[in-house]
Amino acid sequence: MKQYLAGMAALSVMSLGGCVAAAVGAVGVASVATVQERSVGTAFDDSSASGEIKSKLLARGGYGGVDVEVVDGLVLLSGRVITPEMRVRAEEIAWSSHRTKDVANEIQIEPPGGFRANAADTWISTRVRTALIGNTKVRRINFHVETYDKVVYLLGIARSQAELERVTGIASRVRGVEEVVSYIKIRDGGDLAPAPEAPPPASVQQAVPATGDDLDGGAY
Repeated sequence: MKQYLAGMAALSVMSLGGCVAAAVGAVGVASVATVQERSVGTAFDDSSASGEIKSKLLARGGYGGVDVEVVDGLVLLSGRVITPEMRVRAEEIAWSSHRTKDVANEIQIEPPGGFRANAADTWISTRVRTALIGNTKVRRINFHVETYDKVVYLLGIARSQAELERVTGIASRVRGVEEVVSYIKIRDGGDLAPAPEAPPPASVQQAVPATGDDLDGGAY
């Protein structure tokens, strides 16, 4: 209820000055952080980094098909661009934020998927999110879900290895999913956990993001 009220308050002042909107936004971040596995400061930094990177991408033009999610300083870039140069440029922009710790560049180089492809991906993401909400052993608010070309990308912080495996397993069993790529971290360990030894039906890949030194213009 507190999050709902905070969201309604934000909507009610969207047309006011920037300072007021920023203040309400900070309250919204704080209310979410109280139930996430992130501190208020970290949640605020992640939200700021996401907004900063999205703004820079939109200002460049041609990046409308790119999505940005940030958790604990890890920036996940997903979606589509039409040239390799645009993919590299998007990663450079992600690293330009001083709040960025790691970048996972999952942007695909291909023309827009069209209405049917985009609708199918949206349907898959919705089904995965719904399945996570319906599982009492998963804290859904800790996880972001994005889908492109039937590949589900997961980003977030799990409370345990068991929760990480449960989340990837739930995603892999959703009809239409061909692969699951996980950038989920374990809350206390800080490092990305290994993939389950016995993967569920769809392929599950526990990804490790590249560091700034690994940026060489190619896919990874």
